[in-house]
Amino acid sequence: MRRGLAAVAALVAATAVGCGSKGGGDVVVAGTAPATPYDGPLYVPASGSDRPGAAGRALECDGKIYESGAADAWSRGDGGRTPEGGLRAYFAIEQPDVPRTGYRVEREESGRVLFSYDVAGRTKVAVVVAKDGKNRPGWGPETSASCDPAELPASFTKAHGYEIWTDRDGKRVPTTVLSSSAGAAHCDWRKAHFLRTGEGEKGRLYARDPDGVLDPGMLTAPYDGDVRMPGTARDTGYRYQDRQLWLTADASKAYVRTPEGVEAWPLVKDGTGCL
Repeated sequence: MRRGLAAVAALVAATAVGCGSKGGGDVVVAGTAPATPYDGPLYVPASGSDRPGAAGRALECDGKIYESGAADAWSRGDGGRTPEGGLRAYFAIEQPDVPRTGYRVEREESGRVLFSYDVAGRTKVAVVVAKDGKNRPGWGPETSASCDPAELPASFTKAHGYEIWTDRDGKRVPTTVLSSSAGAAHCDWRKAHFLRTGEGEKGRLYARDPDGVLDPGMLTAPYDGDVRMPGTARDTGYRYQDRQLWLTADASKAYVRTPEGVEAWPLVKDGTGCL
């Protein structure tokens, strides 16, 4: 994604996730072994998304790996005394946007344990914890990886503010394909709404601003809450609650049909955002 759009999109995404788990639930449960448990090595050097390490290999995503990485160093006392303590250290050190209860021990080797969070018998979050690594005293995360939030339970995504769209077949759409969220509170954008389609250089960010809380200079055109649907617009089939997404070939605006009518959401200009 271009730098400006990435800045705004990051602010949008930040409003969609909480800062930790709330309520009860066991961090580690007995669980049920998946149909095809991971049988590869628990140590694989990680170097970015192209080489996500053993945790990335253990995932069973429907689409691409959403996030992966290797742990940084930590101080004595930050690591755990047991593998489960190492999993808790992962949550404390990395602050990941993933469920924090319901993990299962999938594999154990000398000095390493693979924890998996499964949905319908398929691993969607994987964490390899290791004991006494270099500059990592005690048990703690070595590599971790997760599937797209859309592949996590609806109860989790709803509680953490993700707006997961569905396609024509009612299947949840990956957030890397389509995502939306209210604007960031610290920018005074809560009354605005953002919608992002695609990722990388092809990604586009649109805004709904009925109350005029956004700087007009951010937008390529004014928001219009009552327009006629262009004859060239096509129904993408994407739905979120009572919203339907329609697009035209030039993609200059996103047209959102609701029970009240059709809204035109303009593109957000590249290079805009707030600190």
